Amino acid sequence: MNSLAATGLARPRRWLSGHPLAADTLLASLVLCLVVVGAFLAPRAERHPPGAVFLLLSAAACGALAVRRRAPRTVLAVTCALTVVAVVLTRGDGPPRTQIAMSAAVALYTVAVRSERPAALRTVVTTVTALTGVVMLLGAPPWYAQENFGLMAWTGLAGAAGDAVRSRRAFVAAIEERAVRAERTREEEARRRVAEERLRIARELHDVVAHHIALVNVQAGVASHIMDSRPEQAKEALAHVREAGRSALAELRATVGLLRQYGDPAAPTEPAPGLGDLGRLVEGFARVGLSVDVAAVPAPPGAPGRAVGAEAAAAAVGALPGAVDLTAYRVLQEALTNVHKHAGPGARAEVTLRRGRYALELTVVDDGGKRPEAAAPPASGAAEAGGTEEAGGHGLLGMRERAVALGGSCSAGPRGPGTPGFRVCAVLPLPGPGAPAPRVGA
Repeated sequence: MNSLAATGLARPRRWLSGHPLAADTLLASLVLCLVVVGAFLAPRAERHPPGAVFLLLSAAACGALAVRRRAPRTVLAVTCALTVVAVVLTRGDGPPRTQIAMSAAVALYTVAVRSERPAALRTVVTTVTALTGVVMLLGAPPWYAQENFGLMAWTGLAGAAGDAVRSRRAFVAAIEERAVRAERTREEEARRRVAEERLRIARELHDVVAHHIALVNVQAGVASHIMDSRPEQAKEALAHVREAGRSALAELRATVGLLRQYGDPAAPTEPAPGLGDLGRLVEGFARVGLSVDVAAVPAPPGAPGRAVGAEAAAAAVGALPGAVDLTAYRVLQEALTNVHKHAGPGARAEVTLRRGRYALELTVVDDGGKRPEAAAPPASGAAEAGGTEEAGGHGLLGMRERAVALGGSCSAGPRGPGTPGFRVCAVLPLPGPGAPAPRVGA
């Protein structure tokens, strides 16, 4: 509870804030009372009491304060003029009647509050100098009377108080604006992080589910086709379906487990897949009829050290940062899944790994498989690049997003005129000083 609420003034203050004209009228009445009381309590006032002219002029000057917010400079000019007139007309009637200048001080305060600092400074200096000078020259002698110097002091203090209040209000407004901007920035940052996390989870789920469901779909189709004629092979296909389903569930459980809170004992602890699991990935495709050749080519080309085979190629590439290792595995998994789904029967795929000083390059090409002569040459990747993406697939998009997230790139398209098959090439940057921006050729 603040001080205003504690003293019971919070409600009147809110009412006055909502009714500025009433507040200014009340202020004008208070200033008029102070002017009249000050005039009657001034030295020698018992011998020279203020006359009717002074009281009327004081009422007019203070009454002008009721519209000080609507026309602050006009009210300042009116109060200064009435102050000069009152001082001049009462020149021979006792001491200088400078109490009326209190209305000019309030008007000067209003102008200083509502003006920028340079304009307020010019107005305050001009008003204080001109008003004091005119009162000293035209008012009751002597010019150095204490009332004249009091007039200069009070008007100067009013201007300084107005500038101080304006500065404080500007400071508070700047702090509030900064707080609102910071809150808005925090909300936008939170929304951006949520969107990025949702996209990352969607990519993970797509990579896990699309790969294994594609294998399950193919093996289930084979089992349904040969169930009556070759039951032994059908059983083998169903065993592959069961194994693929088990693998899908395991990877799905690990991915969804990442959403658990930190410290949850049921959270998964197994490492994320990487190129070390490339041999198991290739074996899975081999069981469903896709032949995959894997080789690691040293960089620059022509240097000794070519490694053939999934395990040998992964060993030749060596240890990779966790994010790069996972992305490389997911890109190869998605690319081989697309070959298996869209290439013709008997298709072969070649995976080439090339680790350079600044980047790891992954290339997956296929020969398109065996297609009937009369069939249109869709090229294994054309279906993925065109039809699947238009139908709502996210394979190529997911590969590109994963590569771009690491600062790399990914390209995909037909191998070339007259050459059947599809080619996917991804470049993933490796941490290191002075690494150039990775680029991939089509």
